[in-house]
Amino acid sequence: MYYGLSGYPPNLYQILESWTGEPKNTAYLLINKYGLPNEACSRRIIWYNNGPWKRTIVHLDTVPHNTPTPHLDYLEQTIDYKVPVQFFDDLAKFDGSLYPDRTAGEATAKCDQEAANFMALNLMNDIVTGKRSVEDARRAAVEIEKAFRLNGQFSPYTTGFLFPKQYNTADPDVSFF
Repeated sequence: MYYGLSGYPPNLYQILESWTGEPKNTAYLLINKYGLPNEACSRRIIWYNNGPWKRTIVHLDTVPHNTPTPHLDYLEQTIDYKVPVQFFDDLAKFDGSLYPDRTAGEATAKCDQEAANFMALNLMNDIVTGKRSVEDARRAAVEIEKAFRLNGQFSPYTTGFLFPKQYNTADPDVSFF
């Protein structure tokens, strides 16, 4: 799908002309949704504070990921979220493309669609708040993904956040000096 690049800054025009595949299509979709990115280089395009996201990055390089269905990870989206340390292992068991960052107070999901990133972060919140076990969250992810990838059916888990926005989430830890 080609959206046209007239009026884009020359650097962005050159970058997007050299991209191919799903990352290129997703970059165009996000430009149409959120406007021009804040940064662009040959391997990634970045928006800050776009919609509900603290940061969105489209990577040209993709990573194969088979859970819950085979796809390529290249769309990284971050929110402010304080993940209690005791849940880091559980979240890694739930989804290897979910990255809590204790120091920055962020949680990042990396998938191929914004809907899948919403789902991963919503299920992360379910695990952290005790609403679901890791196993239950993995089962839910499969069912939600099947519905939206195969049948185009979106659920509340794929259309926005089901928990309030968090603030002051950074944890700089303690100094030993």
